[in-house]
Amino acid sequence: MEIKGKVVVVTGGASGIGAALVRRFAREGAGGIVVADLDLPQAQLVADEVKGLALRIDVSNEADVQAMIEEAMQRFGHVDVLCSNAGIALGGGVDASNADWQRIWEINLMAHVYGARAVLPQMIARGEGYLLHTASAAGLLSHPDSALYAVTKHAAVSLAEWLSINYGDKGIRVSCLCPQGVRTPMLLGKEGDRKSFLTEGSVSAEQVADDVVAAMRAERFLVLPHPEVHEYMQRKAADVDRWLGGMRRLRAKAEAIRKGDLEE
Repeated sequence: MEIKGKVVVVTGGASGIGAALVRRFAREGAGGIVVADLDLPQAQLVADEVKGLALRIDVSNEADVQAMIEEAMQRFGHVDVLCSNAGIALGGGVDASNADWQRIWEINLMAHVYGARAVLPQMIARGEGYLLHTASAAGLLSHPDSALYAVTKHAAVSLAEWLSINYGDKGIRVSCLCPQGVRTPMLLGKEGDRKSFLTEGSVSAEQVADDVVAAMRAERFLVLPHPEVHEYMQRKAADVDRWLGGMRRLRAKAEAIRKGDLEE
């Protein structure tokens, strides 16, 4: 798909990867852009840059997501591309609170369900449309520090696969964005000084947006801003036990970096 002339909705569009996508789509000549985010003032600033529509939505609330699509259709007539990009990262394992598990589940997975449910009928009726789901390399591999993040991102990847399988023959294209470290506040913290094993080798949000546009042009399912992720996937498939041992070593390294015992 070429973005030129297309109507695009981006959740989590006020900052990070979402804002970079908005700006990149604008440069591609999108016919209309909706910048949806919980932070309306920041969403408005980004929308003003691209002459788009800013909306305040809570993606964990299905009524908000439905209203977002309805307002986009009222403004632009239809929606060509929905980027379910909003997401959060919470640390913890099986001992994390039920409230944290529920919150990250609603945002990292159910928001994607709500988005597809809201936008697919009009896409199917027109015989074309594009869904971009922002997941993570953690959804293809894992995350040594957070069961919550790894599990919900795996679920997001699985949903994207299912949507492609079930709607690909109806003109609906699906891409799943799975980066490793991206230099945004989620990785670096608000002050930009958070220590993470993902900082080394991280890429800019702008590079991610460039890769997304290229993948959509080729209608490729996986978007891998870090090409090495494909190699890691192959290693995992070839020998899961060896891969798990490697992940345990990565976990030890990540913990040492966090404690300041090891430089990145």
